[in-house]
Amino acid sequence: MARVLRASHVAALPAGAALHELSLPLTYLDAVWLHAPLVEGVFFYPDATSDVLSNLTDSLSNALGAFYPLAGRLRLTPGTHNPYELHYQPGDGVTFTVAEYDNHHVGFEELATDGPTEVAKIVPLVPPLPEGGAVLVVQATVLRGGLAIGVTVHHAAYDGVSSTHFLRTWAWAAAACSGASAPEPPFVDRSIIRARDDLYDAFTAPRLSSNDDDGGKPPDSPVVQQLLATFTLSTEYLQSIKEAVAGKAERLGVPPPRATSIIAAFGFIWQCYVRAKPGTDGKAASSCGGRAYFLLPADHRTRLEPPVPDEYLGNCLSPCIASAPRRDVAAAGVDGLFTACAAIATAIDGVVRGGPGYWDRWMDWISGAYSAGDDLSLTVAGSPRFRVYDTDFGFGRPAKVDVVSVARTGAMSVAEARSGGGGVEVGISLSAGAMERFNDCFADAIAWLSW
Repeated sequence: MARVLRASHVAALPAGAALHELSLPLTYLDAVWLHAPLVEGVFFYPDATSDVLSNLTDSLSNALGAFYPLAGRLRLTPGTHNPYELHYQPGDGVTFTVAEYDNHHVGFEELATDGPTEVAKIVPLVPPLPEGGAVLVVQATVLRGGLAIGVTVHHAAYDGVSSTHFLRTWAWAAAACSGASAPEPPFVDRSIIRARDDLYDAFTAPRLSSNDDDGGKPPDSPVVQQLLATFTLSTEYLQSIKEAVAGKAERLGVPPPRATSIIAAFGFIWQCYVRAKPGTDGKAASSCGGRAYFLLPADHRTRLEPPVPDEYLGNCLSPCIASAPRRDVAAAGVDGLFTACAAIATAIDGVVRGGPGYWDRWMDWISGAYSAGDDLSLTVAGSPRFRVYDTDFGFGRPAKVDVVSVARTGAMSVAEARSGGGGVEVGISLSAGAMERFNDCFADAIAWLSW
């Protein structure tokens, strides 16, 4: 549905000294994502026109001057059978595609909406990653009533913290006349992360799950036929969730779990998600056995020894895995909500406490979660602290940000609420039937909290 108008090669513009050939070896924290699906995001800007495209191209070149490894290629290190690296040589660049949405019946308002939208209508806004090991590609799509900027990334190159750093740098370069301070340059030395050959070898081996990589699915695949919708939990609702969970703990005579807005949001959505997904035998979730899993990313920049700078360019995440009996998470009302929030709080506490055996137990946790299958696990993409709605290229804040790849990964996207004030925005992709059930569960839970 997107008609390509032109595609250009945007090379990294040297910032000061000339750029030289560089090879960045993947660490074990990068290798985790080697076989993972691509990350696809789209930023919707109302009233922006094609007049801004040349500035977007020039500013991308400027940003790549600092983040030049992203203009390189992911490859197997020559002469080896296992180590992978991100290799850059002068002249490498990122493909920038300019397209026009070809469905004249669908405009900006229909695409940048919170309501359930066909994923097939949004997928054309995110570009496919070129062959040959590219790790980043960008597309600007002219819409009726606005502009969409789509970004596709290979997760093995860098994580969400680094992605946010890069996008802020690009946006600053595009809107430099605003007078804001320039973002700090990235820290590109990956030798700061101590090697774990055992974990590296395990992660570069064939993937743990046979259905991890849906990136090559054709446009008419069932995944793309799903719906994508956005749900927002206000600060008031998050406070009501925390109070409900604390009240349940008091009635049970147990200490209340850690109470934060993000735990409240994750627990609430996890409960709705499990209730919306039917069991493998077609029965309601609350009557099914087995366990449900919730995987959220834990940033280890401050937890590794030595600590890793905030500006580190690469991956520094591990999955924080919560687990509970499926029927307990799916229980109606405060019972399921308490189970979900308590399990997530316990998982986060386990990461915070860490300890020497944390990384040794990592593989067992991951294997257990993925062996459950997609129907029993929910993962998280993004974070409210990324402040994606602050991504202003000089023509205003985005009206909507979608993580389109959640349709392929079964994840939930997370961002700060556009209204501000500490709320949380969540993106969910489900089949039409499951989306209807999720929407009903969400509305019922909100009504129950409002009593």
